[in-house]
Amino acid sequence: MDEKQNSEYRTIRGYQMANQRKNELTPAMEDYLEMAFKLCIENGYTRVGRLSEQLNVRPSSASKMISKLVELGYLEYDPYESILLTGKGRTVGTYLLHRHDTLEQFFRLIGNTNPLEEVELIEHSLTSSTVSQINNLLHFFAQNPNICKEYELFKKNDNPHFCPR
Repeated sequence: MDEKQNSEYRTIRGYQMANQRKNELTPAMEDYLEMAFKLCIENGYTRVGRLSEQLNVRPSSASKMISKLVELGYLEYDPYESILLTGKGRTVGTYLLHRHDTLEQFFRLIGNTNPLEEVELIEHSLTSSTVSQINNLLHFFAQNPNICKEYELFKKNDNPHFCPR
């Protein structure tokens, strides 16, 4: 991923299109690969029905997306119609799940009431550098429980919101 600073403003769609040219995966493909990775880690494989159930999509939609991911070299079918990860799929899937988990932990830390929805709305927009910095912040709080407690007190005191510069 190219993480150089970009001073050019675009619409959200403009950024998505620019990033899609750099990467093969769309946000939807990332969601499918992330879930396939998660299910394969749990069971060693997954199936179309299980994937569609977990993502709340029709099996026909899941089947089409799986075919695209097979074509791109992230997944493969075995003779028993099990979905398996390729090496490439395992590598990218590891990152996608790490990104998801990092963001979910972050949203829980700041007191978000629906962290899963928030993660799903923004995870595809963040660079790996940003995810790494959020992960560093989470480690900082984990290693400094007193600061974490101070932050919790700060939130409870309903301090006025401001934008630090």
